[in-house]
Amino acid sequence: MSKRVMLVVLDSCGCGGAPDAEKFGDTGANTLANTAKAVGGIDLPNLQKLGLGNIVDMQGVPPLENPAAAHGRLQESSAGKDTTVGHWELAGIVTEQPFEVYENGFPQSLIDEFVAETGRNVLANRPASGTEIIEELGPKQLETGDWIVYTSADSVFQIAAHEELIPLEELYQACKIARRLCDPYRVSRIIARPYIGEKGSFKRTYNRHDYGVPPHSPTVLDLIKENGKEMVGVGKIGDIFSEQGLTRSIRSAGNADGLAKCIEFFPQMKDGLMFVNLIDFDALYGHRRDPQGFASALREFDAILPDLLSVIGDDDLLLLTADHGNDPTHPGTDHTREHVPVIAYQPGLIGRDLGVRDGFYDMAATIAEALGLTYQGVGKSFFRELS
Repeated sequence: MSKRVMLVVLDSCGCGGAPDAEKFGDTGANTLANTAKAVGGIDLPNLQKLGLGNIVDMQGVPPLENPAAAHGRLQESSAGKDTTVGHWELAGIVTEQPFEVYENGFPQSLIDEFVAETGRNVLANRPASGTEIIEELGPKQLETGDWIVYTSADSVFQIAAHEELIPLEELYQACKIARRLCDPYRVSRIIARPYIGEKGSFKRTYNRHDYGVPPHSPTVLDLIKENGKEMVGVGKIGDIFSEQGLTRSIRSAGNADGLAKCIEFFPQMKDGLMFVNLIDFDALYGHRRDPQGFASALREFDAILPDLLSVIGDDDLLLLTADHGNDPTHPGTDHTREHVPVIAYQPGLIGRDLGVRDGFYDMAATIAEALGLTYQGVGKSFFRELS
């Protein structure tokens, strides 16, 4: 049994091979392998030691005969390939019906209600890249004070607002209104997208806030909390689960800040789970189809990894995984349906192959068993395979 578990989600770091990728238009997608190939190879010595090269064929990260961690892949069972669905399945629940997407923008009736309740008109209302839409319509927003509302291939209602024009609290309140209005339309997340700057140099900030729907059934987070253990979310975990099951939520400003908070606060935990999302891979590089940036983010994580490992005690368990893919070499700007890696590390662990697991939910079962809890959800624990 472990005293504490840290689950780190490297957002969008898929490793290819999902058997149903064709149904999602993602045949050939492999975020980690294709990123490495696009940049002529990546040197990730610390992830290599833990067995990353044994999971996926990455240029620059060859497999090892005896890696220092157990390693394998998780295959998604849920209907979808978005952040919410992926994290929920990691926590033990399967989403059978996908959330709705709006390829032609949202119904005018919904927009009219949003305008009436917020007191500002709407620009755009169509699918768009977040960085491109503010470059296009940011000047118009500064002129009119209208919201920039847009969506994507995901089920998201996104609201962009210049921080010097529209106060953050007003933006957040508008998102809460949109959350209520969007519930009948089965929209997964409302996302506040604040930005700063001037025409030609607009830049999104880390004051982003997601307003999701709560999980449709109890998760392993609820189990941990109900048993009196600490359940700490870092990054956007609180947003993804609507704070359900958390005893503490720690916000972060990107990967480096999120990892710094893990290193600072994990040793202070007495027991329980720290659930972490590292967003930069996805938000800054995957959706923008930037393999060079994606590779740099992987190198940054790899450089910090030894410091993260240093806070993992003999009675602790570190789990590294992802929630979906977002291959920066794949057509379009959407997530990609892929397997995700799983790396399980404890000091002195024998690095065995965990194979391909039937569902992301095996992670929930493993965490519960590691913490000595009776788990009755879906999934098969691999905790005993670690020793």
